[in-house]
Amino acid sequence: MRWLHRTATALGFLVILITVTPVLRWWTAALSSPWGPNTAEYLVIPGGEMFAPDTLGISSYWRSFYGALEWRTGHYGHIVVSGHYAATLMADFLFGHGVPREAILIENEANSTRENAANVAKLLGPNPGRIVLLTSDYHSARALRTFRQAGLNTTALPYPDANKRINVWKDRWTVFLILSDETVKTVWYRVYR
Repeated sequence: MRWLHRTATALGFLVILITVTPVLRWWTAALSSPWGPNTAEYLVIPGGEMFAPDTLGISSYWRSFYGALEWRTGHYGHIVVSGHYAATLMADFLFGHGVPREAILIENEANSTRENAANVAKLLGPNPGRIVLLTSDYHSARALRTFRQAGLNTTALPYPDANKRINVWKDRWTVFLILSDETVKTVWYRVYR
């Protein structure tokens, strides 16, 4: 019976920690990279999850949305969308929000951040110039490291994904799971370069 009491106490503590403290904001900050200069020849947007084969998931949608906003600043020559299922839908979204089709490059083979980086490097060829990587706040540090390891001169432009979602208390558990997943991936990428 003692184990049941300890388990219930630990779960209660976890509920309080996740729902009423700033721990998720701190955790997101620990996984995020700092903003770099946001002028480059290429704005690269890696795809996130998909809800169905023809429906962007939340992070893919918001990455595309912020990509369209960034395009309007006039700081980029091209946008590269990358990801096996998401890239084509993200390109359609960007086109529908004012990005000319000829400015959008599609890489639709990647199934991971590591593949995003390798395939974008192959697509852009040697010496593509500076690249700005637009991705979710929690994903930005790992993605930035991965793109740099692929030989790309990259700076990050993280948008507030987890930091927006944690403002809605019922979304905090989703953010907790996302941050847990990203933490495991970050450790995995550091161990298995």
